[in-house]
Amino acid sequence: MRRRTPKFSVQPRTVLKACTVVCLALIIVSFRFSSVMSPVKTGIGYVISPMQKGINSVGTSISRQLDKLKSMNELLEKNAELEKQNADLKMQNNILVQEKYELDSLRALYELDQKYSDYKKVAARVISKDTNSFYSVFTIDKGTDDGLTVDMNVMAGNGLVGIITEVGKNYAKVRSIIDDASYVSGMFLKTSDNCDVKGDLELLDEGYIRVESISMNAEVEDNYEVVTSNISDKYLPGILIGYISNIEVDSSNMSKVAYLRPAVDFEHLEEVLIITELKEQLQKNDE
Repeated sequence: MRRRTPKFSVQPRTVLKACTVVCLALIIVSFRFSSVMSPVKTGIGYVISPMQKGINSVGTSISRQLDKLKSMNELLEKNAELEKQNADLKMQNNILVQEKYELDSLRALYELDQKYSDYKKVAARVISKDTNSFYSVFTIDKGTDDGLTVDMNVMAGNGLVGIITEVGKNYAKVRSIIDDASYVSGMFLKTSDNCDVKGDLELLDEGYIRVESISMNAEVEDNYEVVTSNISDKYLPGILIGYISNIEVDSSNMSKVAYLRPAVDFEHLEEVLIITELKEQLQKNDE
């Protein structure tokens, strides 16, 4: 059988000793023969210096890029934090605006309640309305459980909104004075002349509804207040309806007609007051 020739191997310890000896020898030669080694050093310097500069330049560039990346990450984190703070502030601002709006609305209801303090009232919130942009017919969140019945008068803002036409246990439907089917007996507060206030949704786009059956002898002028009259069979007397304008003689030459600007904003209704006394009940009490 053929014997295998052992492979040549060098111990790591031997290599380390050899490298150490070579390094020491080079150090001794460098110090002992410095004048002789000077050209060699210079040549090596010519070779090494550009490489060193290049390495330094690359290192500096990498360091700058890392600094930029670090700054960018810090800016992104700061921006995210500021965006969150901005979102929180917007939410807080929206809440404050909503609370202010609700406070103003409640304050207006309180002032209206004080203005008509002779009538017993209950507050309610609007929960739905018809499809048009105005609150001509809408639903509130109070019903028979709260003492409401059909024909009770509804107010908001500065005056009359309308009348209850349907009522359930916990809801009621209201028809506004602006609805085409609405007809209210009115009176000029200053002269006590009677008139009829008729709803007109088409005309309301211009901010008005109609006033009809004004006596030819009535001495009325623009901006006179119109209130509910004493002769109305369902509406309680003295509730502000609105302000008159554009008075003219009608086509029959028998009476005058005019426009009326409602005292209530029928595009923005949230809370209302319902007078819990009926005209019929008050008349019986007076008798």
